[in-house]
Amino acid sequence: MPQIPESEDGTLRMTTAHEIIETELDRVERWRTAELMRVGFAGDDAVALAARLDIDLHGAIELVQRGCPPELAVRILG
Repeated sequence: MPQIPESEDGTLRMTTAHEIIETELDRVERWRTAELMRVGFAGDDAVALAARLDIDLHGAIELVQRGCPPELAVRILG
């Protein structure tokens, strides 16, 4: 369950839009990481690629599905 943010004096504070956007980006990166690992990318490589929103997730997955070893796909995409 999400925690309710508190200010330094212990009172509740409103969550800013910026914090909400960062949380959504974290969710997207976790999902991208899971999808990359599902097709065979190593954990560290999947995390690094998932954080690169300029890399097409479906293109990366397709490389591996067509027979490219995940290690080589990382080099190609990196």
